[in-house]
Amino acid sequence: MRIAVLGAGAMGSLYGGYLSRQNEVYLVDRSPEKAALISERGVTIHEKEGKAVYHPRCVTDSSNLGRMDLVILFTKAMFSRDALEKNKGLIGPDTYLLTLQNGAGHEEVLAPYAARDHIAIGTTEHNCSVLSPCEISHGGGGRTNLGLAYGDSQALAGVKEAFEACGFATMLHDNIRRLIWDKLFINASSSVVSGVLQVHQGFLLSSAWGWGMVESLVREAVAVACAQGQDFRCEEVLSHVRAVVSSAPAGFTSIYADLKNGRRTEVDTISGAVLRAAEQAGVAAPSHALMVCLVHAMEEKSAQRN
Repeated sequence: MRIAVLGAGAMGSLYGGYLSRQNEVYLVDRSPEKAALISERGVTIHEKEGKAVYHPRCVTDSSNLGRMDLVILFTKAMFSRDALEKNKGLIGPDTYLLTLQNGAGHEEVLAPYAARDHIAIGTTEHNCSVLSPCEISHGGGGRTNLGLAYGDSQALAGVKEAFEACGFATMLHDNIRRLIWDKLFINASSSVVSGVLQVHQGFLLSSAWGWGMVESLVREAVAVACAQGQDFRCEEVLSHVRAVVSSAPAGFTSIYADLKNGRRTEVDTISGAVLRAAEQAGVAAPSHALMVCLVHAMEEKSAQRN
């Protein structure tokens, strides 16, 4: 397959590197320095078993690449439209356009750029971090979950086959939005609270006040998801969130890191996604509204300080 990955950060480099094993892969990034380094040295992926170097091409200008079979969006959510607009020449009528970004509602952003039955959304259970512009640490694996936003997800069988041939355990889902809600429950509760409090995940388990905020956010989000036609049980979701936090008590979330380092966060596609869904369903979500306000206020504080 001819594949373009928009965004050569940690996850983009992981997927671009692995998929280059058997495909013609292009990483597209805004940084000329990063593109030059990856072109010269490749992408080094550090695993528990050792390290390996992969050689996808990395460019800043995709205008001469032609149309792809698959385009994967791995930029931060606030840069999605800009990335798609600058690289829309990669997308033709037969191109599948896939997002594995955090949060929800991304299909609305993708809709103007690809055929309706070629818009794919999903989640990844992999986690990794950037060590240098051309090196990442792959901390753990899991499944890649894919589905069409509009249509029969079995149409993605070729994408699934390509992913699995390169080492990604992949599953197709007819109700992919349920999986996205599963991940959103975590990101819009424990992740955002630990970010606002600037604490590691384990603190939330030891603080009645911290866990109380998580619980309020989960209960609101479950009510919104159910109002949209999903079938979730609040106590089961809370148990799952607790298990995820317990599995990595020393972990820090991306919202934590972004706020700590004075960067813009993806809160509008995480807590903000719950808010938009709540408005559509006519359900109140005041705790999520508060989280959005808090995170944006913290972003502004950092911007003014700098």
